[in-house]
Amino acid sequence: MKNKRLLFITLSFLTIALFSCQKMEQPGLGDFPKDSNPPGGPLNFYVAFDGTSPDPLRNAVDSIRASFPADNPLTSTAGTSGQAIKGASGKFIKYAKPNDWAVKAASFTVAFWAKGNGQTLNNSGTNGPEAVFSFGSAHNAADWPNTTFLIFEGDNAKCAIKFYVYSKTGDKWFTWEGANMIAGIRDNQWRHYVFSYDAATSTMTLYINGVANPITSVWGGHGGVNIDDSKITELRIGRGPRTDGDADGAGGWMQSSWKGELDQFRMYSTALTAAQVSALYASKL
Repeated sequence: MKNKRLLFITLSFLTIALFSCQKMEQPGLGDFPKDSNPPGGPLNFYVAFDGTSPDPLRNAVDSIRASFPADNPLTSTAGTSGQAIKGASGKFIKYAKPNDWAVKAASFTVAFWAKGNGQTLNNSGTNGPEAVFSFGSAHNAADWPNTTFLIFEGDNAKCAIKFYVYSKTGDKWFTWEGANMIAGIRDNQWRHYVFSYDAATSTMTLYINGVANPITSVWGGHGGVNIDDSKITELRIGRGPRTDGDADGAGGWMQSSWKGELDQFRMYSTALTAAQVSALYASKL
């Protein structure tokens, strides 16, 4: 067992407070990455994927509520610090909820480390998108209303990133596509991705390795998001939102899974600042 530092970022009167705790390599029922985020703090969901237990559920425990996934069919692999998870066609990690993130998130941030190699692939093995995460929706299993999801689509020469958010007051595609596709991010190297939505400016900023992409996406004066928590049937890490056709190779782009690797998945109910994003990236956690 070895100690590692965790960086948790909170906001208090515009001051960055950094907290640290231990990540344990072999989490048990009472022995897993502990949260130093204060009760009611902005970090609402966090999975380090850092366990080496023979029980895969223990390797994907959420540190904020000490809750285990309902299912984890993915394998562990070397991550940015400790272990990570390796995606697979048709497979994903299933949680009941992203805790109270949807209830609290007017502004929000989603952050994680990811690695992908070459062209993104659908579940049939041909060119298509790969989903980092999504919410299962009780509204319509065959469509995306009342859900939220993030997909990558492309290759190392140019890759589109599309973040869809459904709010009670409207929906929005935050995209980096077409002329704004991003080169060099499918080279089988770990990168840190942060998506920070600021309700004050209705703007989503994408950071890669601590650096803000010059293209921001604006939601036309929408302000705070208002996601219907009651419609979220599950949080999926490594899979799209459509709830039918879960078998390997089944379904279209809405069911497509992440084929690369993921590590250190975080969801905040606040918009991290550029300085906070830089500090999170620099921690390599």
